[in-house]
Amino acid sequence: MCLALKLFPILQAFLYIYARKFVKEPIFNPDYTVFMILKPVFKLLYVQVVIAILVGVLVGHFFPDIGVQMKPLGDGFIKLIKMIIAPLIFSSVVLGIAGMQNVQKIGRIGGKSMIYFQISTMVAMFFAVVVINVFKPGEGMGVDPKTLDMTDIGSFIQQSDQSYGVKEFLLGIIPDNIIGALASGNILQVLFFAVLLGFALSKIGDKASPFTSVLQAFLDGLFGVIKMIMKLAPIGAMGAMSFTIGKYGIDALSSLGFLMLAFYGTCLLYIFGFVGIVLWWYKINLLNVLRYIKEELLIVLGTSSSESVLPMIMQKLEKLGCERTLVRLVIPTGYSFNLDGTAIYLTMAAIFLAQAIGHPMALSEQLFLLIVLTITSNGAAGVTGSGFIILAATLPVLGNIPVESIAILFGIDRFMSEARALTNIIGNTGATLIIARWENELNMDTLNHELERRVV
Repeated sequence: MCLALKLFPILQAFLYIYARKFVKEPIFNPDYTVFMILKPVFKLLYVQVVIAILVGVLVGHFFPDIGVQMKPLGDGFIKLIKMIIAPLIFSSVVLGIAGMQNVQKIGRIGGKSMIYFQISTMVAMFFAVVVINVFKPGEGMGVDPKTLDMTDIGSFIQQSDQSYGVKEFLLGIIPDNIIGALASGNILQVLFFAVLLGFALSKIGDKASPFTSVLQAFLDGLFGVIKMIMKLAPIGAMGAMSFTIGKYGIDALSSLGFLMLAFYGTCLLYIFGFVGIVLWWYKINLLNVLRYIKEELLIVLGTSSSESVLPMIMQKLEKLGCERTLVRLVIPTGYSFNLDGTAIYLTMAAIFLAQAIGHPMALSEQLFLLIVLTITSNGAAGVTGSGFIILAATLPVLGNIPVESIAILFGIDRFMSEARALTNIIGNTGATLIIARWENELNMDTLNHELERRVV
């Protein structure tokens, strides 16, 4: 009570300043309540998402059974987003390529994108190797894989029996039929066919106009659907966070907290030590970009899925001054080939497990791990639960780490997925801006105006 009395004058002063600056109403009007003063703030999506995440944490912690039962809210929101991702990418890529007269430019953008993606992924994995070897969070644990509970990870091991090598990856890009690819939401297959169709339409010229007009109207309709779905983002974030805390509990963080801190630190090192520096080289402030996409970052934090904001990120990058066709090519490709957060996680997880079971990897084995993950992580594109599945598929290749050891990570995997998703979305946003500058397809006046306006 004493604390509340001390804080009340501070709250009163804040409300007075806020009302004078933004609301322009008499602060002493008896009909003007605190809720009416703060009402404009609650209309902001990121404020709603923050409140929803906090409510989700409280519900999951104090009422874990209820929190677990709220899982369908998060799953439902992500399904609503995934429902439109495949047709959105298909329409965007087809229209972008069909409207371009310079076919060589498309190939050049694609080539530069793949070069940057591979460099970016290798840098992310290099940071992961350095951090995990310096801090060695698994050293001294002495875990016996035979004593681990395999109940929760059986399905992941079973799915990992499928091979995700180079041959399977290349053949997997080609869809059996495009309707099936759209129905299953396989981004790589949809992207492959969309590029082919876009090139074909660009060749036939004006004859393609009726089709592209209908497709543009369809795309406009999809963005209208997205606006409706995003109103449910706070509910989805609350449901997902309630389930995570209720299912695994905050206590799960303590047992493997050192690994989590090392992982979060590596993600931050990659974001600010690589993406931030490259953006700075091109005269783009990373912090301003993060402020600009704060709503999307909070939604990713709540839902643990970078796919949940793919359409909004594309729209915002276009508003920042990136050329539309470039955005429609780089972002979908990045979601398949530039999963830097996942690359960091897989690298650190494999080396951590080797430390935990008492068989630390030599430097040559770690270099071999990076080569293997370069292949298997690309094969993970479009695979549900890809983090655990690809980790389970990679360990047998290394030879000295039992696949059963992944059970060590199961309790904290959900908590680490937020950092993976955030790193993925920031990495792809930065990649698009970097490639746009590289191609001289970024209007810097528009970018600076948008960033400054949003910061203010």
